Amino acid sequence: MTDLTRLIERAEAVLARLEATLPAPAPAPDWQAQAFRWRRRNGRGFLEAVHHPHRIRLEDLCGIEEQKERLEQNTRQFVAGRSANNVLLTGARGTGKSSLVKGALNRFAADGLRLIEVDRNDLVDLPEIVELIAPRPERFVIFCDDLSFEASEPGYKALKSALDGSIAGTPDNLLIYATSNRRHLMPESMAENLEVQRGGGGEIHPGETTEEKVSLSERFGLWLSFYPFDQDHYLEICCHWLQVFGLTRRQALAARQEALQWSLMRGARSGRIAWQFARDYAGKKAKRK
Repeated sequence: MTDLTRLIERAEAVLARLEATLPAPAPAPDWQAQAFRWRRRNGRGFLEAVHHPHRIRLEDLCGIEEQKERLEQNTRQFVAGRSANNVLLTGARGTGKSSLVKGALNRFAADGLRLIEVDRNDLVDLPEIVELIAPRPERFVIFCDDLSFEASEPGYKALKSALDGSIAGTPDNLLIYATSNRRHLMPESMAENLEVQRGGGGEIHPGETTEEKVSLSERFGLWLSFYPFDQDHYLEICCHWLQVFGLTRRQALAARQEALQWSLMRGARSGRIAWQFARDYAGKKAKRK
């Protein structure tokens, strides 16, 4: 019995050392949160709760009324349990694509909407995320921000399958909202567009390669396009944010010249630049008071 006891003790010591080298189990999601990030640690993926998400009101997004109305209606259908579409938001930078998705969360979180931000490199984990949230009663939007792919990236195929094409159906409580500066999410060359690339190891049927690239964006049921702001729209947004930050309308209108100088210095006019100007200008005014 003494030898057997020693053998058991040694075996337990070996097992203890082995357990110490194994990665810890993934933490259970905090389902009380309204927003999450998909993270990987020690080879395991898990939902990290975002307890203080960026709060944006839809009313504060100016100059994109049509896009706002269509996304709001699609999200309203989704949280009500009705059919709705995956959404691709494309266009000029700084025009409110990401803010619109965050604003939808702010508007519909009380109705059960939840947002999961997934990095492009983690899209291969989409089947794992789907399995995790499928039995939940909440309505989840997977949010992919600033999305674009190179031809060899594995996340491209994973996203295509999640949108439409896998043998496993997408659960009713899941939609995908993605933003991108590219309509088709992948780089395209003029040679592909004209189907003139021949020989030298090139594609025999380059048009089929182009169709493959276009097919991903076509799997989004709703496309929302965003365009650069003209001067009047830019100044309108500056005026709005200055009032949000505490200035009177008269003070906001008096800042028009400085707002234009700010945009010239940045080399562009967009909602993001208008918001940055308003923070700077309103902060200086507050300091003077």
